[in-house]
Amino acid sequence: MDACTLGDLLDAVGGTSVRLHTAPAGLAVPVTEVLLHDAHAPLPLPQAPGALLLAVGVRAAAAGPLVRAAAEAGMTGLVVRGPDGPTAEAETYGVALLSVAEDTAWHRAHLLLASAIGARPVPATGGHGDLFALADAIAAATGGATAVEDPRQRILAYSTVPGQPVDEDRRQGILGLRVPADVENTEQYRMLFAADGPLRLPALGDGVLPRLAVAVRAGGETLGSVWVVDDGTLAADAEETLVQGASTAALLLLRARAAQELARHQNSDLLRRVLEGTADAATSAVGLGVEGPVRVAAFVLDAAGLPDAEQTGPRLLDVVRLQCAARYGRHACVLVDGVVYALLPAPGAGHRRLAEDIVARAGQSLRVPVRAGLGEVVAGLGEVAGSRADADLVLRVLGPSLPVATIDEVRPRVTLLRLAEVLGEKPELTEGSWRRVLAYDGEHGTDYARTLACWFDAGCDTAETARLLAVHPNTCRYRLKQVRKQVGIDLNDPDERLVLWLQLRVLAGLGPATAAG
Repeated sequence: MDACTLGDLLDAVGGTSVRLHTAPAGLAVPVTEVLLHDAHAPLPLPQAPGALLLAVGVRAAAAGPLVRAAAEAGMTGLVVRGPDGPTAEAETYGVALLSVAEDTAWHRAHLLLASAIGARPVPATGGHGDLFALADAIAAATGGATAVEDPRQRILAYSTVPGQPVDEDRRQGILGLRVPADVENTEQYRMLFAADGPLRLPALGDGVLPRLAVAVRAGGETLGSVWVVDDGTLAADAEETLVQGASTAALLLLRARAAQELARHQNSDLLRRVLEGTADAATSAVGLGVEGPVRVAAFVLDAAGLPDAEQTGPRLLDVVRLQCAARYGRHACVLVDGVVYALLPAPGAGHRRLAEDIVARAGQSLRVPVRAGLGEVVAGLGEVAGSRADADLVLRVLGPSLPVATIDEVRPRVTLLRLAEVLGEKPELTEGSWRRVLAYDGEHGTDYARTLACWFDAGCDTAETARLLAVHPNTCRYRLKQVRKQVGIDLNDPDERLVLWLQLRVLAGLGPATAAG
């Protein structure tokens, strides 16, 4: 694969995630690795020219000395956190200056940039094509059928070398791409992951062959395991071969993870632009794998004052992505300003049920109430911004008694919400008799505004109004008579009643719950 350039890197992760401030040497300079600065240790030495240095622990405005140090070490650029940075120094020393958002964790920035630099296109097999070749190579060298698994005992790749003995466990595992679960298997995995090297494991029943296995690790993290069927004729150096194979498997699994991380980032960035209405619909449909009518679902934590809200948001994203992927396969989800957005393909009959399931699962998993709003179903990606706006409005009118709703279910509430915004923007629309009623109540200690709100809600029925207010009907009649006399409101005028009702509802906030007090 050709070396990654600064331009390639920006094409992959630039825009909302990584910002370029200056590139004095151009965009064709190589970018080979990402290094972390440590204020308490010497500057890390790059393995080759082209490294990016992350200014960990250094304020962007004070990163000038790091620019010079990076230049002297032959690095391509410096990455700071936040909008400000030593642009002048970067141009002086010929070092590219990039930045990530102020709230980006350094470990996430490192993973994102390293993924973009080191990732290769993911093949149609799911990124594990090289693992199959590795399994074949290990099987040929050791003399035993081989399988590569992830930590959850899912089979990622298996050998296809003809003539090697296999047993029923291997056949069932390959058919289901998962190791058959039982107590003895679980104990063997516990022993394997606790061991420092290859482990010979006995057969677990009649007709089952022993195994030679080794854990696959990288940097202390267990990435999976490699298993070889042992019929007693394995090569003398089978254990050494297996150790070498595990090392290669670790590299392949890390590369696949990097490619998946990069693809996920690109997918999220594209969806973000679709939601904003700035992406080309046809190109986005190909990139996101979405065709035809869609609807936007928005999920948010009901977590005012939650101390770890910034950490909980990504966890909500994971829950939404997992549930949507289980229902629709490959799926587009993104976290934007604390709200998780998902594109749900039509038909929309099951969208509300899916949203309810996600709200229940996420609330239980995160121990924080979650709400979900579903926008209108639109014809295609070109209209997604409108569906997103609908979903955002739905979120604003939801509450504990209604945690999930579609735009159609809360259309009246949303209309009143939008009307309140419009009235608030036009001072001339905020004038009227509602102000006189509130002023009179304030001066005389009366309760005419709330009485009027209840009267309107009751369809101008005095008996029902009295019930809502828990007073005698004669009290209501007296109050309404006084409103006409003291405040000068003509309650026989339908236009007056309509405007007064709207203003009391959307400007004074005297909705049904408030009115019932």
